[in-house]
Amino acid sequence: MPADDARTPALRCARLRVEYAGRPAVDDVDLAIAPGELVAVLGESGAGKSTLLAAVAGLVPLAAGEIWLSGRQVAGPGRDVPPEHRAVGMVFQQYALWPHLCALDTVAYPMRRAGQARPAARARAAALLDQLGVGHLAHRRPAELSGGEQQRVGLARALARDAAVYLFDEPTAHLDPQQRLAFQAEVRRRQRAAGAAALYATHDAGEALALADRVAVLVGGHLAQLAPPAGVYGHPASIAVARLTGAASVLDARLESAGTGDGAELVLRIGGELVAVPGGPGITGAAHVVVRPEWTIERGPFRGTVTEAWFHGAHTDYVVEGRFGTVTLRRSGQQRHAIGEQIEWGLARGWAVPTGTAGAGQPSAIVAPG
Repeated sequence: MPADDARTPALRCARLRVEYAGRPAVDDVDLAIAPGELVAVLGESGAGKSTLLAAVAGLVPLAAGEIWLSGRQVAGPGRDVPPEHRAVGMVFQQYALWPHLCALDTVAYPMRRAGQARPAARARAAALLDQLGVGHLAHRRPAELSGGEQQRVGLARALARDAAVYLFDEPTAHLDPQQRLAFQAEVRRRQRAAGAAALYATHDAGEALALADRVAVLVGGHLAQLAPPAGVYGHPASIAVARLTGAASVLDARLESAGTGDGAELVLRIGGELVAVPGGPGITGAAHVVVRPEWTIERGPFRGTVTEAWFHGAHTDYVVEGRFGTVTLRRSGQQRHAIGEQIEWGLARGWAVPTGTAGAGQPSAIVAPG
């Protein structure tokens, strides 16, 4: 794979496997990221997100597979390039700032390791800290910085490397909402300006969907789905993916009839009611139907009892139970329905997944008439 090929991925992982005590933490992962692209790695705790990033950085050995950076193999059978010789910059969840170094020397360190003279490295470090709004804190040590300030120093240190790939390991986990938004905007701005790829691990679906060009969903160490944000949210490959990517109700359904060809109509029975929808192949009998709260409408064939109501400012979510099961409905504005009230609802959109695809599978779309 020639490094000067414009189509060469900034990062390519092939059949990647990492083990701890003989058990796989990441298993059979194939992933390629283009220069300038940000891929969010989304998964619950223990799914393998940090392990995947650590493998790319060279901090953990591979049990199998290969890693390539800009066309150069850095890990694989008989090859393991040390972290300091990989073109990656990493921002850790716990910041990992050296307690004995001030912010200026922390940011200058990667450039010093790369061979730059001390004055030049410190001048570049000072400029990076200024650009991130913490230049006035250059001579403070980590204990003298707030969490948000430490995070910006960590970002500056990562940017100090001439990296092909930036790795972010849940970098906003300890930031308040305002700091989190500011940091996300800064990450996107800097990464785009550098033209580098980025792998951004998070357990926050909203963060992944807002930041990423594509989202890689990890379930139990396996890559369950890789798609643009709208794809993993609107067309989840499994129930597990649906629940990881946002609020989702799962209703049991059964296919009653289906046409043939593109745009063929499916007729599904949900809670005793028939819903006619256009859709494709993939549903042959029993199915699960994913319903996002905002995919429901106020009029329709279903009736149920409100068991919970949650006001969120711009909207209120209602948990409703009936013959169909349990579903969460979203309505704009303040609470309008009381606990115990019977209400009607309909399905504006859904996504059907064949049964037996809790972790993976090939779903088909369903869109009900509004």
